[in-house]
Amino acid sequence: MKGTKSPIHVVTTWVRRQPPKVKAFLAVVTGMAVLVFLRMVVYDHDSLFVVAEAVHAIGISVLIYKLTKEKTCAGISLKSQELTAMFLAVRLYCSFVMEYDIHTILDSATLATTLWVIYMIRFNLKSSYMDDKDNFAIYYVVIPCAVLSFLIHPSTQHYLFNRISWAFCVYLEAVSVLPQLRVMQNTKIVEPFTAHYVFALGVARFLSCAHWILQVLDTRGHLLTALGHGLWPCLVLLSEIVQTFILADFCYYYVKSLVGGQLVLRLPSGVV
Repeated sequence: MKGTKSPIHVVTTWVRRQPPKVKAFLAVVTGMAVLVFLRMVVYDHDSLFVVAEAVHAIGISVLIYKLTKEKTCAGISLKSQELTAMFLAVRLYCSFVMEYDIHTILDSATLATTLWVIYMIRFNLKSSYMDDKDNFAIYYVVIPCAVLSFLIHPSTQHYLFNRISWAFCVYLEAVSVLPQLRVMQNTKIVEPFTAHYVFALGVARFLSCAHWILQVLDTRGHLLTALGHGLWPCLVLLSEIVQTFILADFCYYYVKSLVGGQLVLRLPSGVV
C-alpha cells in the first residue's frame, strides 16, 4: 500500500503539470499574496530593503563557507561576482555623494566580501574554476546598461554624472545574476552551497522589489514623482520586477528540491 503523499507534494506535482501561462499566473498571484501579507505584518516597509541586504550578505557568507571549507569554486560564476562588485561599487559611490545612510554600511560590507570571493576564485582556487561553463559575455549587459543609463536617468538636482551612475547601478543589478544562471544552465546540476547562495539572491531581490512596491503604495504614488519624471521612475520599478522574475523559476525548483529532501538540485531543460 502506497504511503499518503504530503499536501506540499500534491501541490508541487499539480503545478509542475500546468502549462507555462498557468504557472506564470500562479507566480503572479503568489507574489501579490506575499506582498499583501508583508504590508499587513511589516510596519516600517523601508526595513524590507535592509532585510534584503542582510539576506544578500547571508548568501555571500554561504559562498565564503564553500570556498574556505570545501576549497573549490566549482559552479560559481566569476563574471556574476564581478558584475555584483561593479554595481555595488557604483552604488556605494552614489550613496556617499548623494545620501549616506545604513545602506552605505551594508553595501560596504557586501562589496568587501564580494571582492574577497573574486580574489579567491581568480587566484587561490583557480584550478577548480569552471571557465568553460562561465561563458556569458558580460559586455552583453554592461554596454546596454551604460547606454540606457545615459538615455534614462533620474531628473533630481544632483550632478549629471551622479544621476547617470545611479541609473547604471540600478540597471546592472537587475541583470548581474545572468552569468550565474548560465553556469547552472550549462551544468544542469547545482550543488547545495551554490543553490543556497542563488536562492538567497532570489529572496533578497524579492524583498527589495516588495520594498519599492509597498513604498509606492504607502505614498500613493508620490514616491515616483520624488524619483523624477519621465521614464525613470517606471524603469526603477521594472528593474526590480525583472530581477525578481529572473530568479523566480530557480527558486521554485530549489524549494521543490528542498521539500523532496534532495541535497543536489537537478534542473530540467529550459530552466534558467
